[in-house]
Amino acid sequence: MSELVLQQPKIKSRAMKELNAVATIAARDITLFFKSPGMIIMSLAMPILMMGMLGGSLAQNMAAGLGFNYGKFMLVGMLVNMLFMSTTSGISSLVEDHFTDFTQEMMISPVSRYSIVIGKIIGSSFGAIVSLIGTLVVGLVMGITLPVSQILAVLALSPLMCLSAGALAMIVIGLIKSNKMANLAVMLITMPQMFLSGAIIPINNSSGVLFVISRLMPMTYCLDLVRAVVYAGTPEYDSVVLFNPAVTLVAIIAITVVCLMIGTFFFARSEKNK
Repeated sequence: MSELVLQQPKIKSRAMKELNAVATIAARDITLFFKSPGMIIMSLAMPILMMGMLGGSLAQNMAAGLGFNYGKFMLVGMLVNMLFMSTTSGISSLVEDHFTDFTQEMMISPVSRYSIVIGKIIGSSFGAIVSLIGTLVVGLVMGITLPVSQILAVLALSPLMCLSAGALAMIVIGLIKSNKMANLAVMLITMPQMFLSGAIIPINNSSGVLFVISRLMPMTYCLDLVRAVVYAGTPEYDSVVLFNPAVTLVAIIAITVVCLMIGTFFFARSEKNK
């Protein structure tokens, strides 16, 4: 009993060190985001490009015969897609950190590798929230809006979406040494998911290889959970939601945990081999 009492301060001290590490890394990335006009402009420009150009043309061609409002369908898809794209783009800066020795300094510090990765994901997700707000503004200009309650629901789910996107990106980033290759890898992670997860094109009736691929993509489940919340209690629910929300949530958590473990392992190994 006395040993447990003596260990409690050590456990609390360890937990505080881990939390401080997460906060420090996240704060560093958020500060860098504000100090980089290019990153801010890109976070706001991407929603304009995706919604204004791609989404606008699709809305004209696909709105008829779907049985639901395609504009709202597309807006929700773009919100989740922007969270994924911005978070994975932020995570790719870990490769650039190789050349500043920032990650090497973190690796020799007495903190968990998971704290380092989670701190990086939290910091990267800040730009994702800016993109999300930009997407809502572009949607408003296009005449596509969501009720405040639904916007708040999406914001409440966004940390889980960003964590899932960041965990997936870590697997690839842990294997890459080149900054150019990291940027390419981000595109390879996000672009196929945008088209195959149902972000802008309904996949309810997909079959064969496309059916299998879509079910392997984390964005499919993140998107479906958000749509389940947004469309809850509406006649369109069965037309746009693929899975039971409880099953979807379990799938997201499972995929995120697995990707986080694998990605952290690759990241730690790449730093040891540096």
